[in-house]
Amino acid sequence: MLENSTILVTGGTGSFGHKFIPMTLDRYNPKKVIVFSRDEMKQWEMAKLFKDDDRLRFFIGDVRDKERLYRALDGVDYVVHAAATKIVPTAEYNPFECVKTNIHGAMNLIDAAIDKGVKGVVALSTDKASSPINLYGATKLASDKLFVAGNSYSGGHETKFSVVRYGNVMGSRGSVIPFFMSIKNKGVLPITDPRMTRFMISLEEGVELVWHAFEDMVGGEIYVKKIPSMKVTDLARIVAPDAKQEVIGIRPGEKLHEQMIGSEDSYFTYEYHEHFKILPNINNWGTCADRIKDGKRVSEGFIYSSDNNTEWMTDAHLKAWLDKNYSEIGKI
Repeated sequence: MLENSTILVTGGTGSFGHKFIPMTLDRYNPKKVIVFSRDEMKQWEMAKLFKDDDRLRFFIGDVRDKERLYRALDGVDYVVHAAATKIVPTAEYNPFECVKTNIHGAMNLIDAAIDKGVKGVVALSTDKASSPINLYGATKLASDKLFVAGNSYSGGHETKFSVVRYGNVMGSRGSVIPFFMSIKNKGVLPITDPRMTRFMISLEEGVELVWHAFEDMVGGEIYVKKIPSMKVTDLARIVAPDAKQEVIGIRPGEKLHEQMIGSEDSYFTYEYHEHFKILPNINNWGTCADRIKDGKRVSEGFIYSSDNNTEWMTDAHLKAWLDKNYSEIGKI
C-alpha cells in the first residue's frame, strides 16, 4: 500500500518520526516522505541525517494553520498524524494552546485531507484518551472521536481515517527511562507511587502498528497493540540498581495505572493475535463484518490496563533493550 506513495508525517521531527521515517523508507520505498512540523531547527538537524536521500522533503507548518495544511497535502496519498501538545503539566497550565493543537489541529487535518483526496490518515493517540483525567487526555479523546467520525464526514470522498493508541514509549524524549538515566548518578530516584504500573512499547512496535492500520483499516477503527506492563519501581531498580527510591506522591493529572481500553468500549472491542481493535459505535460500524474480520469480541466490561495485563516485561527483557538502545535513549 505504501510503496511508491507520497506520505506526510505531521510532527515528523519527534520521536515517532525519527523511527517511522527510516523504517518506512527501508521497507516500502515510498516516492516521497514529507516532514511537516513547526520547528525549523529540528528539521535542520533531521535533514542532516538524511542528506543523501532525495525521497525526503521538509515543510515548515503548524496543524493549527489550515491553509498551510492544504498546501502541504497537495499530491499526498497517506498521512500519519503525530503532531500534538502532549506534556501533561504543560497542557494543564496552557489549556487553550493544547486545545488549539490537539482538537482544532485534528479538525483542520480532517478537512484538508478530505478536500485534497488523501487516501488514508492514521492518527496517533495515547492511553490517556481512555477515561481521561487530565486535559491532554481529554483533548486526545476528542481528537480520536473526530478522526473516527471523519469517515462519515467525508461523504462521497474516499479518505479513510483510523487511530492507533500507545502506552509509554520506551526511551522516547521526556519519558521515564531517559529521566531516570539522567539523574541516576545522584543516588535517588523519585517514585510517585510504589504501586504504579506502565505499559511498555518500543518505537519499532509503534511504527509496525501504524503500518498494520494502513493495511487493515476500513475506517474508524482504533488499534491497540498488545504490550507488556512493568512496575515503575522495577523499572527504576533496573535502570539504577544502586540508587535509592524516594516516594514523592502522584502528580496532578497522573494516573496510577495506564488504561488503553475502558469497560464502556468493551461492547465494540475485538481481540486479535497481536492487538485489539475498538470499532466505532456510530452508523452500525461496530457490527460491520469488513471491520471485524476474524476478530473475537471481548467480554462485557473488559478493561485493558497496565495493572490487569496478562503480559509483564521481565528484568532480562528490559536489560537487553537498554543494552541495545543505550546510545539513542532520550535523544529524539
